[in-house]
Amino acid sequence: MCLHQPACPTADSADRDAARLMAHHPEQGWSLLCNGVLVFEDTGELLPDGKIIAPHRPPRTDQVATAA
Repeated sequence: MCLHQPACPTADSADRDAARLMAHHPEQGWSLLCNGVLVFEDTGELLPDGKIIAPHRPPRTDQVATAA
């Protein structure tokens, strides 16, 4: 799907999230990358072959920093 140079990472590569945005719908919670990957706001992904990547947000930290 990617037609620009340099080409974006493919949908099956580890850095697939580095591909350029083709469509962005924050009101619906998803974006389409030029490699065909649908990325959801919870960080889950749907690959073009139908494979699902579970959300992978960094672990939460319950510590809150406050200014002195």
